[in-house]
Amino acid sequence: MIMDDGIAGSGEGNAQALRGLAPGRLNRRSFLAGSGAGLGAAGLGAAGLGAAGLAGCSSDDMGRAEAAKFYAAVPSEKYPIPAVDIGKLHPKYFRKTVRYESKEAPGTIIVDPANYYVYRVEGDGNATRYGANVSRTGFLWSGEVYVGRKAEWPTWTPPKEMMARQPEARKYAGGMPGGLENPLGARVLYLYKNGAYTVYTIYSTCDPETIGQGITSGCTGLLSQDMLDLYSRTPVKTKVIMLPA
Repeated sequence: MIMDDGIAGSGEGNAQALRGLAPGRLNRRSFLAGSGAGLGAAGLGAAGLGAAGLAGCSSDDMGRAEAAKFYAAVPSEKYPIPAVDIGKLHPKYFRKTVRYESKEAPGTIIVDPANYYVYRVEGDGNATRYGANVSRTGFLWSGEVYVGRKAEWPTWTPPKEMMARQPEARKYAGGMPGGLENPLGARVLYLYKNGAYTVYTIYSTCDPETIGQGITSGCTGLLSQDMLDLYSRTPVKTKVIMLPA
C-alpha cells in the first residue's frame, strides 16, 4: 500500500500490500497483482473529487452480436490480438456511448473503480464507457493525474520489491519484451502527477474474466480492443480523474 504524500489507500497494512506472485507461478495476472507494491509515488490527494458531480447513466446493454464487432480479433497488430470471448464478459461492461453529465472537458478520462468503469468524456452530456479491472483492496487511491507518456507494446520491468520477494520474477530484471504475455499488453498510458511518474497506468488485457474485478496494485485495465480505441484518442497531457471507491 502506498500512503505517502496524500495517496488515498484502504488502510490495510504492508504485509497485505506486498503480496505479489504466488511462489513458483509466473503469469500475467499475478504480475499485475504485485507490480506496483512497495513503490513511492507522487501525491494524489482526493480533494475536490467528492464535488465533481459526475454520474454515469446505464441504459440497455448492446446485443452480443453488436458487441462482437468491437471485440473481434485484430490481426494487423504487431502481435495479433485474439477476439474476446464475450461469453465471459458481462454485457454491462461492453463498450458503449452513455449519458454522462460532467463539467470536465471532452477527452478527459474518468475512472470509476466502485463500478469498474472507465469513461472518456465526449461532450454534450455523453461519454464512451468501457468495462475495467481496478485496484484490489489495499491499493485503492483517488485523485487527479494526467497521461505523462504512452507506449505501444511496451517493455515491462518488475519492481525491485517484487523481485526481492518473488525470485522467479528476476529473470525479467532486464525487462519483459512486448507481447501478449506482457502484463501491460498492447497499449499503456502512464499516469503522472507534478512531472513524476506515479507508478500507475491504464493498460490493456486480453482476459475478459478480469473485467469487473479488483486485481491490480493501483493500475486500471481495459480489454485490448477497448484500449486501442481509448489510446488512439488520448494525447499526452490528457487529464485523468480517479474517483473514490
